[in-house]
Amino acid sequence: MSYQALYRVWRPRNFEDVVGQTHITRTLQNAIAQDKFSHAYLFSGPRGTGKTSAAKIFSKAVNCEKAPAKEPCNECSACLGIQDGSISDVIEIDAASNNGVEQIREIRDKVKYAPSAVSYKVYIIDEVHMLSIGAFNALLKTLEEPPKHVIFILATTEPHKIPLTIISRCQRFDFKRITQQAMVDRMEKIVEAENVAIEREALEIVALSAEGGMRDALSLLDQAISYSEEEVMVDDVLAVTGSVSQRKLSEVIEALNDQDINQALSVVDELIQQGKDPGRFVFDLIYYLRDILLFQSAPDLQHNLERAIPDDSFKSMSERLKPQWVQQTIRELNKCQQEMKWTTSPKVFIEIAVLNIVDKQPSAEANPDSEAVTKLSNKLEKMEQELAQLKANPPAQTGAAAASSSQKRTPARSNKNGYNVPYDRIRIVLSEASKEELKQVQGQWPAFMDRLKQTNAPAHAILLNSRPSAASTKALIVAFRYDIHCSLALEHQTTIEPLLTEFTGKPLTIIPIPVQKWKELREEYVKKQKNNDEENGESSEQDEKEEDPLISEARKLAGDDLIEIQD
Repeated sequence: MSYQALYRVWRPRNFEDVVGQTHITRTLQNAIAQDKFSHAYLFSGPRGTGKTSAAKIFSKAVNCEKAPAKEPCNECSACLGIQDGSISDVIEIDAASNNGVEQIREIRDKVKYAPSAVSYKVYIIDEVHMLSIGAFNALLKTLEEPPKHVIFILATTEPHKIPLTIISRCQRFDFKRITQQAMVDRMEKIVEAENVAIEREALEIVALSAEGGMRDALSLLDQAISYSEEEVMVDDVLAVTGSVSQRKLSEVIEALNDQDINQALSVVDELIQQGKDPGRFVFDLIYYLRDILLFQSAPDLQHNLERAIPDDSFKSMSERLKPQWVQQTIRELNKCQQEMKWTTSPKVFIEIAVLNIVDKQPSAEANPDSEAVTKLSNKLEKMEQELAQLKANPPAQTGAAAASSSQKRTPARSNKNGYNVPYDRIRIVLSEASKEELKQVQGQWPAFMDRLKQTNAPAHAILLNSRPSAASTKALIVAFRYDIHCSLALEHQTTIEPLLTEFTGKPLTIIPIPVQKWKELREEYVKKQKNNDEENGESSEQDEKEEDPLISEARKLAGDDLIEIQD
């Protein structure tokens, strides 16, 4: 096989090529130049950040024929032999497959023999945390007092699994995630040397998807080059990584900020239909909002942006969005990200997060604005005066208008989400409903929701923003914030109803209705009942006498039009 992967071809050969770890490479270079290096090192950090590469460069530098020097020459027989693995004095061991006591005892027995071809025998033990307790114990004494010609370099991604007795015998260096800018700069040099045409934005998307690992970045870049034709475009990288373009992220955020639910859900549905990874989509949204927040706070730090390219549209959006809204949205998306880990229906949680973000507006108590409060107070005072005048001189209503008002009904119609409100069924339930039935359901509702959360998390998430509003012996009317909640609830009807029957002891059918439609229908039903009572000669004086004094006082102050009474 003639072709080699980019991460193998461009594996660092000297300390200068180790990207983003200057705090480590400078220390090691100075130690080698001054001939003050240790007998044991522990390199820890995320995958693909240069741990084993730095270990191999270190072994070349201490054994180079031109030593002491800060960099290996990569020309002498020692450097070339270590590089191609032909010198047996530099041994790389994979602890994942050689983790027993016998393998470590073999190392301990061979340590005492002097190197055959170079000055120092170097043992590089990768994924050292995979060693067994017995193997660690066998390594202890040798690691503490090895012969002068031996150096141990232990590499791991999980240092917390290594016994403290081992760690205390080593100089520890923590490799950090490589910054996006550093990875982009390195990849630009590589594609230039490889004569590959690629857009810088595409490199930035690759760097973000790599999550701080240079090896992962080069692997993704290799895939994108194979996927593309002549030039690697942004769409090619998006297809390979599963990421979402900045334009689409902007569309979603603008729709959320403008409270355009239809547009936001349409974009989400389109991206999922295109095969985009839901987890990656939420991840990209969080980082894009993070970049907006950072740019709003410190525009001079635009080089620290990790997901966004600070073009004109990005800057315009940063000016429009309020920091509090951005922070609240990030929290909601982070919650969605956590819930998605345990479900097979991630799209449902994204849609619910979208609805919650649109629904949650900044609280007036959280951000008091004295000028706004003053305006509202003045407006309220003016409205109270107008109400008082209307109550003193009520406008006369013509007979035709009164008849039209009494006959007005809300017709059943389908909405954009395809949910038809079953008005006739709900009217039948209202005629049979009673407060006792509703109180019984409301009493069992918290326990029912707890059980539903354990049984079916998506169904529980849908019912979180619902409320039992009326109940008969056969049916339960549940009011939801939005039409889409109603449609989603019916999809889980076979789960919800049997569980509800278990708690109430009655086979109840759930009938969803948007809360606004419920208010209209309930008001229509109450007016109809009142008219029937008046036609039958029944007086409502007794009801008025029994009305709560607090409600009566509220009616006097604000009038019936501004009062909404809920049990």
